[in-house]
Amino acid sequence: MSQILDQTKAKMNAAIEHLKEELRGIRTGRANPGMVEGVQVEVYGSMMRLKEIASINAPEPRQIVISPFDPSNKDAIRKAIEKANLGFNPMVDGHIVRIKIPPMDDAMRKDMVKLCQKRQEETKVRIREARREGNDSAKKQKGDGILGEDDVNRISKQVQELTDKSCKEAEDLCAKKEREIAVI
Repeated sequence: MSQILDQTKAKMNAAIEHLKEELRGIRTGRANPGMVEGVQVEVYGSMMRLKEIASINAPEPRQIVISPFDPSNKDAIRKAIEKANLGFNPMVDGHIVRIKIPPMDDAMRKDMVKLCQKRQEETKVRIREARREGNDSAKKQKGDGILGEDDVNRISKQVQELTDKSCKEAEDLCAKKEREIAVI
């Protein structure tokens, strides 16, 4: 019985963690290393995420500085950022890559809020899918004679509580991100 709850909770937590990672990449009014961490760069014959091959910092509110662990990768990093179509113009400055973050206009802020809401809804869909799988698993065990009717009802109630808690957490995370986007 607790195995069903543990699996359901793990799936819901994974959905929330995925949302946190997605939200880090959504642009706000300030420079944030998360905006470029996931960019795929072709180095050494394979594709790697930028954060795996470089140190990424935001020393100023409108600038990101990328210091490759291997300075010979600076041009590949610049090309990958341009190719990712993030709206940034990276510049190679010695052994580092600098990105000046242009200020956001109202239209871009609205687009970022819409993207945030889209990610929130995708997360809620994953959470509801985990709920359905948990309830189906409990019903299957009832059909197999492992669980009784009361156990299935108790599991269903606890799964719903987990669902409500996870959906509320997703809403809170997105509301916080939307406030960050609104800051000028």
